[in-house]
Amino acid sequence: MELACLDLEGVLIPEIWIAFAEETGIDALKATTRDIPDYDVLMKQRLRILDEHGLTLPQIQDTISRLSPLEGAAEFLDWLRERFQVVILSDTFYEFAAPLMKQLGHPTLLCHRLESDAKGRITDYRLRQTDPKRQSVRAFQLLNYRVIAAGDSYNDTTMLAQAEAGILFHAPQNVIEEFPQFPAVHNFHDLKRAFVDASVRELSL
Repeated sequence: MELACLDLEGVLIPEIWIAFAEETGIDALKATTRDIPDYDVLMKQRLRILDEHGLTLPQIQDTISRLSPLEGAAEFLDWLRERFQVVILSDTFYEFAAPLMKQLGHPTLLCHRLESDAKGRITDYRLRQTDPKRQSVRAFQLLNYRVIAAGDSYNDTTMLAQAEAGILFHAPQNVIEEFPQFPAVHNFHDLKRAFVDASVRELSL
């Protein structure tokens, strides 16, 4: 059995932190794992900025409530689920993702959790485990799944390397150049083709 593992932000949905940065006008919140490889460094920076500006979890959730999946993402996910078992492996948080998961038909999502106080201030974040995307792929392989993975950022590259086949999708040029071992595609039609090519089964577009 083959399993498809996908990143979420930048692959199926917009980058949540970028959307919030644009709404608040705080450019420093636009940094993502495309820019800062160390996720712990990135999240500490984000929480510090939120504290400095008095921004809360409900405010971020309000921004998320107005977002939609990327154009063509829902259709691609439907196509993929007809051909593979599909799991979303993301470094987002359940407190962020729920409205967008509903729009995508509630795919299986493995991600992290936020902690907040009574006033909605985000006080901490709880990672599911260290290097969770790679560890998830490794666990699926121990269950005798063959994994094809797709993602766009530095934090996806260990997942892509662990999988039997890894694909960069919508990745920035710096990531493409640093990881030339992974094929890079930029639209959902080509991503379908990449999954078909990576499969050991006879699949159609």
